[in-house]
Amino acid sequence: MTLAKYQFSQGYSYVSDLSNPSIKRPGPGTKDPVKEKIWSISSTYKPADKTSIQKSVVHHAEHTLATDRYNFDEHTAYQSVALSVRDYLVESLRDTKAHYLKQDPKRVYYLSLEFLMGRSLLNSLMNLDLQKPYKEALEEIGFKLEDLVEQEKDAALGNGGLGRLAACFLDSMATLNLPAWGYGIRYEHGMFEQRIKDGIQVEYPDTWLTKGNPWEIQRLDVKYAVNFYGSEKVMAVAYDVPIPGYDTLNTNSLRLWSAMPDQDIDLSKFNEGDYNAALAARQRALEITQVLYPNDNNYAGKELRLKQQYFFVSATLQDVLQTFVAAKPGRSWEELPEKVAIQLNDTHPSIGVAELMRLLMDNFKLGWTLAWSIVCKVFAYTNHTVLPEALEKWPVTLMQNLLPRITEIIFEINRRWINEVREVFGDDGNMISKLSVIEGDGEYKMIRMAHLAIIGSQKVNGVAAIHAEIVKSDVFPQFVEYYKRKGINDKFIGITNGVTCRRWMAQCNPALSTVITKCLGSDKWVRDLSLLDGLKKFANDDKVLDEVMAAKLENKKRLAAYVKEHLDVDVDTNTLFDIQVKRIHEYKRQLLNVLGIIHRYSELKKMSPAQRQNVQARTCFIGGKAAAGYFIAKKIIALANAVGRVINSDPDTNQYLKLVFIPNYKVGNAQIIIPANDISEHISTAGTEASGTSNMKFVMNGGIIIGTDDGANIEIKENVGEENIFIFGAKCHEIADATRRMIEGAPWDHRLVNVVNMIRSGHFGNPVDFEPVLNSIEKGRDRYLLAHDFPAYIDCQEKVDAAYKDKKSWARKCLNAVSGMGFFSTDRTIDEYATKIWNCKPCPRPDPRA
Repeated sequence: MTLAKYQFSQGYSYVSDLSNPSIKRPGPGTKDPVKEKIWSISSTYKPADKTSIQKSVVHHAEHTLATDRYNFDEHTAYQSVALSVRDYLVESLRDTKAHYLKQDPKRVYYLSLEFLMGRSLLNSLMNLDLQKPYKEALEEIGFKLEDLVEQEKDAALGNGGLGRLAACFLDSMATLNLPAWGYGIRYEHGMFEQRIKDGIQVEYPDTWLTKGNPWEIQRLDVKYAVNFYGSEKVMAVAYDVPIPGYDTLNTNSLRLWSAMPDQDIDLSKFNEGDYNAALAARQRALEITQVLYPNDNNYAGKELRLKQQYFFVSATLQDVLQTFVAAKPGRSWEELPEKVAIQLNDTHPSIGVAELMRLLMDNFKLGWTLAWSIVCKVFAYTNHTVLPEALEKWPVTLMQNLLPRITEIIFEINRRWINEVREVFGDDGNMISKLSVIEGDGEYKMIRMAHLAIIGSQKVNGVAAIHAEIVKSDVFPQFVEYYKRKGINDKFIGITNGVTCRRWMAQCNPALSTVITKCLGSDKWVRDLSLLDGLKKFANDDKVLDEVMAAKLENKKRLAAYVKEHLDVDVDTNTLFDIQVKRIHEYKRQLLNVLGIIHRYSELKKMSPAQRQNVQARTCFIGGKAAAGYFIAKKIIALANAVGRVINSDPDTNQYLKLVFIPNYKVGNAQIIIPANDISEHISTAGTEASGTSNMKFVMNGGIIIGTDDGANIEIKENVGEENIFIFGAKCHEIADATRRMIEGAPWDHRLVNVVNMIRSGHFGNPVDFEPVLNSIEKGRDRYLLAHDFPAYIDCQEKVDAAYKDKKSWARKCLNAVSGMGFFSTDRTIDEYATKIWNCKPCPRPDPRA
């Protein structure tokens, strides 16, 4: 069907635009019939009818996108639908901002170097309660909403759990009606697109903006100067991405900063013929927001990473102070902590402590004492890691060159801090050294950013119960002792992470969601996940258990189709689906998984055909990116692919075991992968994973965990019951002794010896390629205790096999596991942040129709 059927009246040229405040939308009840039609299309409420949606979509295609009416392809349709939905979001965002301005509540600003947003179309339609009318309207003009969703590229604004957590937080902040905005960087390219060539990870540019981003609004009226090297100026230009709440009128925003040069070209140098110098400042500015996480294993990479952090933090804090001043001109600076809470998502934005001091002192002329008292009440810091190498440190020489004024302020903060430390510990050189923001001497002097964040924040929180305790006992014990002696016992707290069930259940798993809604009698659980507890009464209902497993099979078929389409690998949906997808890192122990798969393959090869028929068949999926400069992690990927290549083509065993490496793991394919899991692997060395959130997603989607007593696994076990999770390996308090024994040469389990011998024999390709991986766990170098935990891991996998054979019992485990996951909603997490840290109250927008 062509677009000729759908014509717009003159009134439909109206388009909402945040950057044009002169445009006024009409209110309901106007007597102008054209404006009444505009209201039905562009208001935040449900459209009047399907025709209004169709006209809105076609309008954007013909006018905004300048599309030939006879060449209306799926991508054009997607962009038109996105712009149409954005009209609702823009109007809602304008009204929400106006409401916040009028009410003047305490606001939260969430600073994160990454936001792994995923696709926005389906999420926005769901939160706006427009999915059904849009689906029906599009079908009448020849398009399926499901097909258009596939046209959207994942926003390349994040990489791993840190960024995905931040995205879930934004959803819950809006849903809970909190006046809270996210702040980050508008990266032109993601970290990289991962492709596998001959089994090896190859990095390609993640060019997600080539066809534009219909969800963002460029704000040329919002820009700030950020200075580097003492005098070089870069402009930060704002882009706003509306974030709608679920079942609420509130829409918040993610504000992203893009770097632009202060001036396009040095014309005098250009006219002199020095073209490189004429364009140098422009190039240095544009490179800041080009790539997420530039490789920082060289000086230039480190400098660019620090530039990125300071750039977005400085622009954000200028924007925060501008909002504070504009809300009520002439207000006292002492009111700032009563109106502003700033959350530092890990150490990346911690330079904000020094930057806010600079702004308050240099720009607004506050004295040090007043400025510092304000800073320490405004910031809060979330720690996401217990690994020492992940706690950022910057060379003083780099900081002095790039940010001379900030370096001065940090040194003065540290000088005054050390004086306070001496008041508590005297001249105890050991304590002073461990508490100092500055580490080392001479050219090796470093600035510890986590230390700066701690002393400049009113609260420091871990992200799981065990992590919060490890932060206090192992990572920052000297700080805990200092504050204890000062009579401050609640600075370090724990708030367990969560995920939003809107995206990670209702949106990505409609099959299981339908079963849940049917059992509970409504879909209110999407807003209140604690209602999942009501599923427990169906644990012995065979009909419900059959429906749960039917939903699982549907999801496994969807993943199998994805793997066939993208990798041309056939997988049997009747096998047990064993999945481990996450960032590739030694502590996450994907290598343990691969070694376990080799052992399983070895055992199958020893069996007769009759014996193999009694084995529980498995399909193992591994996915995730290794950082471009992380040599061992990339070798682990190569080994996984080499093992998969061999076992998938072995006619003796490939009916019973396959290994598929899924490239370019991201939110888009995660929403296909996660619902298909029977068992998921969360097998990090105890005491190394701060929390994890993929473990929560897998269990919410009706899967069972095999994992260690680490991170949020411990709390998941407490909530779902020990009988509905498989735990193995050394516990946190046993790690030190286990490490000592392995360093001293404790013998390996014979099964691991056999696996290593298979690799070294060349069974999976040239053994020289995998020697670095094997070396990393031999001769006392096994930092993450793979050899120690290997036998317990294999024994635990045998328990999984046995349990899965009883399908009814397994279905009961799955249902009970889902029913225990109500605690792990980001709605609960954010409510705790608002209560325990931010002291921020909901500010719901009233319904103007009431």
